[in-house]
Amino acid sequence: MNSRALADERRVTDLIVLNDPLGYRIEVFHGAEVTTDPFVPGRNISGFRTGPLGLGHVVLHVERVEEMMAFYQTMLGFRLSDYYHKPFEAYFFHLNPRHHSLAFVRSGKNAVHHLMMELFMLDDVGQGYDIAQSQEGRIATTLGRHTSDFLTSFYTYTPSNFLVEYGWGARSIDVDNWVAKERPEGPSLWGHDRVWLPDEVRENARKLRMQLAQQGYRRPVQVIEGGTESG
Repeated sequence: MNSRALADERRVTDLIVLNDPLGYRIEVFHGAEVTTDPFVPGRNISGFRTGPLGLGHVVLHVERVEEMMAFYQTMLGFRLSDYYHKPFEAYFFHLNPRHHSLAFVRSGKNAVHHLMMELFMLDDVGQGYDIAQSQEGRIATTLGRHTSDFLTSFYTYTPSNFLVEYGWGARSIDVDNWVAKERPEGPSLWGHDRVWLPDEVRENARKLRMQLAQQGYRRPVQVIEGGTESG
């Protein structure tokens, strides 16, 4: 399919298609068509927090982190938010006030790790968690809270066997004054027991969370506009 036909299919003015160093396909576009029709969800939810923050975020398994970091930072303008090495190695990048729109997990393979979608209300996440728990084998990561973007979330398996993170309460960062740093505390304050991790790594992740609890590690809750209104 040529670029003009693809742009028409995507309902954008124009686009270019390229591959990153590990072969992930990237489409760069401008002039997206918008609709005046309101979003109609598949079940009764408050809606997704998107707009200028984008869809949410994408996390990729990668074999060669250094090549990917160089490409996305120098070619596409992503900025490093932070990173950690335990219980596994991961790097997080931002383009706007969302703490991260892209992240890489060094796992020795190339594949989609997960997509994150953020809800306006915490109860949407809890009700989704009830639905996921009702289906055997659907929960990939239990309910928990991240140390990076403060998101309260859980992860489910999709039919294609990558994960979807369903969450609420992500913080916004000050892009102009943000300083990237290592996060030795690991990925989560509490919860987020990752059933997909090898047993030893899973246990190390639990130990990190228990250490944070013993230290009294806390982070403020991020209540966004409209997040205190009842439905």
